[in-house]
Amino acid sequence: MTTHQIIDFKIQLGRTPKHSIGHSAKLQIEKLNFWYGEKQSLHEVNLTIHEKEVMAFMGPSGCGKTTLLRCLNRTNDIVPLVRMTGRILLDGEDINDKEVDPPLLRRRFGWVAQKPNPFPWSVSKNITYGAKIHGLVSSRAEMDELVHNTLVRTGLWDELKDRLDEPGTQLSGGQQQRLCIARAIATQPEVILMDEPASALDPLATAKLESLIDELREEFTIVMITHNMQQAARVSQRIAFFHLGKLIECDNTDEIFVRPKNELTKNYIMGRMG
Repeated sequence: MTTHQIIDFKIQLGRTPKHSIGHSAKLQIEKLNFWYGEKQSLHEVNLTIHEKEVMAFMGPSGCGKTTLLRCLNRTNDIVPLVRMTGRILLDGEDINDKEVDPPLLRRRFGWVAQKPNPFPWSVSKNITYGAKIHGLVSSRAEMDELVHNTLVRTGLWDELKDRLDEPGTQLSGGQQQRLCIARAIATQPEVILMDEPASALDPLATAKLESLIDELREEFTIVMITHNMQQAARVSQRIAFFHLGKLIECDNTDEIFVRPKNELTKNYIMGRMG
């Protein structure tokens, strides 16, 4: 039986708190700089994100974590007066190459927002809508199978199998967030981006969400922002710590919490800054 580790400042590490050398690079960020108008938000970020692992972005508010997350699926493209230099490679290909179609690129990413945001439609339509638009399902039988399989994978089938026609907005907060994850994976992405997915949830719903994330990493690459250090310790394999738009340190989760190499990282983990 695998045991959890406890270190001296009460952080509990999860079952696999380190990168596996068998997991190749899924995303590579090279010398990335980003500006909103004249204000530079990211400075010379170099980072590798590995397939089928959870990468947690940590750091004080306003340090560029969400900006970087939105660079990965190019949703910053729609923001006026922004500018970026450097490269982001997805499976070795530059996502900002002029030959890349942004809508097709975004299909390779799922997005889970900070606050649960299900569509004001039935549970079933929340799941099938995107897949139907992208041509992944068409017949009623295919849609029913997608709903069943996706809800089973997100641990919602037993809870919602008799409520499939109810609006997703009538579910509990935790169920809504898991429904949003179900909606995200229904379109068969390769990478799931999560922006503080548990910040609006109670402890029980958070525990279910963390268990789901741990299961999903067997199939998907997951990049998540969290301000909850215990959560990062429990679910991630690697952590990237940011401060004032700069990547300060990136390492295996156990190394970040047990042996941080940078004093800024140590101070953040110890609660001396926030």
